[in-house]
Amino acid sequence: MSVREGRAWVYGDGIDTDLLAPGHAMKKSPAELAKHTLEAIDPHFASHIKPGDMLVAGRDLGIGSSREQAAISLKTLGVSAVIAKSFARIFYRNCINIGLPAIVFNPAGRIHPGDTLRLDLAAGRLSNLATGETWPVPALPPHLMSMIEQGGLMASLTARFADPAARHPMPPRPQGATQ
Repeated sequence: MSVREGRAWVYGDGIDTDLLAPGHAMKKSPAELAKHTLEAIDPHFASHIKPGDMLVAGRDLGIGSSREQAAISLKTLGVSAVIAKSFARIFYRNCINIGLPAIVFNPAGRIHPGDTLRLDLAAGRLSNLATGETWPVPALPPHLMSMIEQGGLMASLTARFADPAARHPMPPRPQGATQ
């Protein structure tokens, strides 16, 4: 699952969490909230995106409030990766925590709406199949790749603690130590 392929949905700088998960819909279920993703700038985004498609943006993707629903809405819609010149730190980690790859890459002028992209997370390579261009992108560290492949942080922890062999034993307590 380290290779993902889908159409590019391209937006500019400053896509904030209010655009990704609008406040007026925050009390709705994740599936209902996702229907409002980016509606203020692209009313057709949520209804036209297909599983596997990728969100491509400029600087500061996910700025604003730290609402994890922004990343959850993208994953609920089937977005397979988010690619941006830069990310708000909390949004970036929220993406990784739910198993949605977040890749730092400057797409300016290189990726256009509707281009088909292929992202190889393990190799650290992004290809634009529409233009034939291929670029190196930062490969995710092995522990984050494993977390993404398992479906995110919670799924990764569940799997880890369900397997007694994967647990790390507590080191012996030094003599004279108190609790």
